[in-house]
Amino acid sequence: MTRAPTTSERPWLLLIHQIPPKPDYLRVKIGRRLQRLGAVPVKKSVYVLPARPQSLEDFQWVRTEIIDGGGDASICEADFVDGLTDEQIIALFRGARDGDYAALAAAARAVRAALRRRDPDADGRSVRPEDQVARLKKRFAAVAAIDFFRAPGRAMAEEALRTASAAVMPSRGQENPLGMVAAAPLRGRTWVTRRGIFVDRIASAWLIRRFIDRDARFKFVDPAAFRPAAGELRFDMFDGEFTHEGERCTFETLLHRFRMDDPALHAIGEIVHDIDLRDDKFGRDEAPGIERVLSGVAAGYADDDARLERGSLMFDDLYAVYAAGT
Repeated sequence: MTRAPTTSERPWLLLIHQIPPKPDYLRVKIGRRLQRLGAVPVKKSVYVLPARPQSLEDFQWVRTEIIDGGGDASICEADFVDGLTDEQIIALFRGARDGDYAALAAAARAVRAALRRRDPDADGRSVRPEDQVARLKKRFAAVAAIDFFRAPGRAMAEEALRTASAAVMPSRGQENPLGMVAAAPLRGRTWVTRRGIFVDRIASAWLIRRFIDRDARFKFVDPAAFRPAAGELRFDMFDGEFTHEGERCTFETLLHRFRMDDPALHAIGEIVHDIDLRDDKFGRDEAPGIERVLSGVAAGYADDDARLERGSLMFDDLYAVYAAGT
């Protein structure tokens, strides 16, 4: 019989903060910021995220905002020895995202119902269903990006969005339900992703440059301040053209969208998925070792171009191993 663990088996990042009572808006601002990051409270003024490089960066920005506002905050990596278990914390994350997905699904169904009735807006102007669906797709992308543990409600929201898209744009709704760009030959495009690249972004950039767009140029940006320019393609970003899609990580999305059937690439995709999503979907034995190597790259190189160069060498070698069938 399997015994439930009494200690945490997964490291977490905690943000412990004290926010002054004045100004009033600061507490609201920080609360909304943490909500957008996907952090959940485990105690009053204690928020948790999975221990990932991007989570640390996100918490560091929040800590800076709190301190600049006259408060105090600390970030620590922790294992829960007693009290909360990993399963209970994961349930908190899934519950929060299920609420987001339920709201999205309800909104998508309302769009479809209004389309059938052709309801006018409150001020008498007609509602553009295309605009409503586009806004919902953006909301879905933002929620999916912080759905760290695959909340069950995701499938319901995806189906509701797919149905609304098909109703609004019957010829395109099923072909491209989340509004991503269609796969096409690309050359010399600018590909944009979040700075501080790690597993999925390093692997995806390697895939893009080696198999999709050999003349690709990369930009690594602060997503909060970034505004896309014409012709730029975003990957592994909120509302990006190529990002998490359904149960796929970004690397898998690229494989799917560009119809890549190479078994060696799909083996790498399974490894990237297991590391990035931590759901043990494929149970790849290589995943922990690859993650350790990439963690070493991230620790040794702060510059994203250097991380990509070093990580690409590893993925070149990994691809050679799988392509040779060894």
